[in-house]
Amino acid sequence: MLSRKQLVQAAQLAEQCGRYKDMATAMRQLVMEGKDPLTHEEKTLLSEAYKLLTQERCSSWRRLKHSVEQGVGKQKEQAQTYRETIKKELEAECWEILSLLDHVLLKHCSDTDYESRAFYLKMKGDNYRFLAEVALPDVKETLVKSAQKVYGEAQEISQWHLEPTHPLALAVALNYSILYYEVLNNPQQATKLAKAAFDKAIAGLETLSLEYYKESTVIMQHLRDNIVQWTGTQPQQEESNGGELEG
Repeated sequence: MLSRKQLVQAAQLAEQCGRYKDMATAMRQLVMEGKDPLTHEEKTLLSEAYKLLTQERCSSWRRLKHSVEQGVGKQKEQAQTYRETIKKELEAECWEILSLLDHVLLKHCSDTDYESRAFYLKMKGDNYRFLAEVALPDVKETLVKSAQKVYGEAQEISQWHLEPTHPLALAVALNYSILYYEVLNNPQQATKLAKAAFDKAIAGLETLSLEYYKESTVIMQHLRDNIVQWTGTQPQQEESNGGELEG
């Protein structure tokens, strides 16, 4: 049986060579066997492992959309079958991490460990979002509501207990806004969420620590890029603060 340190090293090696399934397996074993709360490094490895897996599946599923819609005869049938296989793989990965989050990580997370709780709730929201994207209409609504609920809880914790420039607070807002844009086709609400987080971060730049500077500014850049894309306009703060965001 591998030690906790060895499982972390195994996950890191798997990530280096692009074997994300092995990475997720190592981190899942660490979560199931560990008794202590996850460190920041361990939480990041767990999140990255499942994010890389699910994003890969989602990307493949999206790429087959044209073949399914434009194909004819056997070609269309083959594309539909393959797309369904990818969907099932994605769903299995999402439900696996959701089970870990509900029955282990959130269950044993201290009520006062606000950062970890927000981190895990964001992970839940991300996976419900992936599931909603590929779901049939009769299931999609329930999954979207689940995503909205946990993103909302993560956002509330972030607003009360984290600085607006904290990378986790920014990431929650970014992914919550993406739910509205990509899954619900609601660019107005998506823009509202993204712009609120962006404006608060700009107003609170003095709270941005050197520890999080690079990570936070990258996410702020993503928020700004999305606002531009979704509205076709530049945020008003950009002219005076743009240099800050380039870092």
